[in-house]
Amino acid sequence: MARDATVTLSQTAYDALIARNEELEDRLAAIEADDGSRIPHAVALAIMRGERPLAAFRNHRGLTLRGLAERTGIAASYLSEIERGHRPGSAAAMARIAAALDTTVDVLLSDVSEDS
Repeated sequence: MARDATVTLSQTAYDALIARNEELEDRLAAIEADDGSRIPHAVALAIMRGERPLAAFRNHRGLTLRGLAERTGIAASYLSEIERGHRPGSAAAMARIAAALDTTVDVLLSDVSEDS
């Protein structure tokens, strides 16, 4: 029968291990509680570089315009116009796009530029 191995830690090392575990549990809980309004780091960076939020989320999710069109039932040409800011997108269309990208409409509209 195999014996359980034991490890001896200093109190300081043990406390650091427990603190790290609690930090990771807190991060996991925050991720699991996300309602779609959390913006992934890569998306935030893309938006700061000037990319529109819809395009940034679509690229982050690894979708082409055609792929997003298939998920939403919205024509790729219409999605392209919305993504480039040439058309505003109806409320129903934006809701379907947000759902397909696992985010909220508010997040997708959060960085509407002045030149659109």
